[in-house]
Amino acid sequence: MSDTAYCYHCGRPHPKTEMRQLRTKGGSRRWRCIESIRATKRSVAERDAFGKQVTAMNSNKQSIIAKATQNPELHRAA
Repeated sequence: MSDTAYCYHCGRPHPKTEMRQLRTKGGSRRWRCIESIRATKRSVAERDAFGKQVTAMNSNKQSIIAKATQNPELHRAA
């Protein structure tokens, strides 16, 4: 079994020691990192900043993936 879990909130894998399983509205359990859980207890401005940081990371990741799929010959190992 893997020692990491994927955080559905920030979209990154973390060691399970940094994760908690939370029950969703639908009743299932999902992994969420402690950092994102703590962020919900901060001020609105701090939560917004954290959300923008996560959005920027996800956008950057998707941009890299899109570029790689558009020009696969540029990303092949020589």
